[in-house]
Amino acid sequence: MHKRVAGIVAGFLLASSLLFSPSIGRAAGGAHIVDDSEVETPGTCHLETWVTRFIPGDGYANFEPACTPASVPWLELGLAYQHYWDQTVGAPLLGPQGKITIQSDTNGVGVGIGFNAAVNLTTGYVNLASVIGLVTIPIGKSLRVNINAGWSYLDSDAPNAFFWGGQLEVDVSRDVSLMMEAFGRHPGLIGNQLGLRYTPNNGRFDFDFLVGTTFDDVTTQFITMGVTIRF
Repeated sequence: MHKRVAGIVAGFLLASSLLFSPSIGRAAGGAHIVDDSEVETPGTCHLETWVTRFIPGDGYANFEPACTPASVPWLELGLAYQHYWDQTVGAPLLGPQGKITIQSDTNGVGVGIGFNAAVNLTTGYVNLASVIGLVTIPIGKSLRVNINAGWSYLDSDAPNAFFWGGQLEVDVSRDVSLMMEAFGRHPGLIGNQLGLRYTPNNGRFDFDFLVGTTFDDVTTQFITMGVTIRF
């Protein structure tokens, strides 16, 4: 993988594996890099789509359906198709995504595990994988703190690395939530991201707009737009 794209993908491999929160209007999941501990609402599916544009022109796109069966209410499983590109390289990625809720945040501190893997469809090699511990700490009705930590694999100069992340979620109105997060992959990558999620009438659709920065060999800004549909 191209070195610069590898650094970018390192930050976003978590976004593809850590799946959508079941509580309508919550900020974690989707195009966010840090996730909460909660699986999708049992008996419900969702489709996550988002596109990230890096400056000066690289990109990363995601298309991912996932469901939580009513018979297994603590397990969420999905399949993600992703594609990254820059001026010289690009590849489609395909692989499973999942999340297990060990303890729901409705019972206090939420605890879960997120995992993923993806194969480069051009080369046939595993391009990325991760196993991440997820903690959600509710603080009142409108504020949550999400903490992530675990192992990530990336087909790059530093294939095995520790990933960490922290996020604040704030419900600023019935339909709008604000997210602020920081994340890192040791060694070599630190980043942050700020975003808004709009859920009209607290319904089935989420619209995300995010801006962020990664700091590695070079400083890279990026903008993300995403839509999630639950059904």
